[in-house]
Amino acid sequence: MDYFSNHISRLIGELSRLPGIGPKSAARLAFHIIDMPEEEVEELAASMVDAKKNIHYCKTCFTITDEEECPICRSRSRDHSTIMVVETTRDLAAYEKTGKYEGVYHVLGGAISPMLGIGPSDIRLKELVERLRGDVKEVIVATNSSLEGETTAMYISKLIKSSGIKVSRIASGVPVGGDLECIDEVTLLRALDGRVEI
Repeated sequence: MDYFSNHISRLIGELSRLPGIGPKSAARLAFHIIDMPEEEVEELAASMVDAKKNIHYCKTCFTITDEEECPICRSRSRDHSTIMVVETTRDLAAYEKTGKYEGVYHVLGGAISPMLGIGPSDIRLKELVERLRGDVKEVIVATNSSLEGETTAMYISKLIKSSGIKVSRIASGVPVGGDLECIDEVTLLRALDGRVEI
């Protein structure tokens, strides 16, 4: 039985499609939005549409940005000879929160997962290899500690090892099966400082 009008039910339905938002949270958000002043709702809707239209991938590292190149890749103060390879932009953001990493990143856009039909050609490994033709001294593999993350790390290690570039893996401290975006900055920092060559 539907308790609400079509407009409210549709709003709840759309909100519940967001990751991590169940029916109860969607209803709570929907009622909050309905109670907001109309100009704030319009601003919220406009910012979502604007983000969707104007955000794309950085031409160098493939994080999301609204410019051709992200601020990290454009920065002259960053160490461009050290590249940290992460699965997602959220993982990049987690390391940036530590405030200690001074290199640049490469966002793969996922991890190798034969079970899901995701192979090496489905993530940005070709683009990583292209970047290594520059003056790169170290690649830090900071994929998640899941089976897919470990598989991707080993693949990257084998891909790069023969080039003479140092390849290291973030140390444990990041729990197996844990997602980088959910881990605190201190743990991430310890994992980065304790990285080992692979």
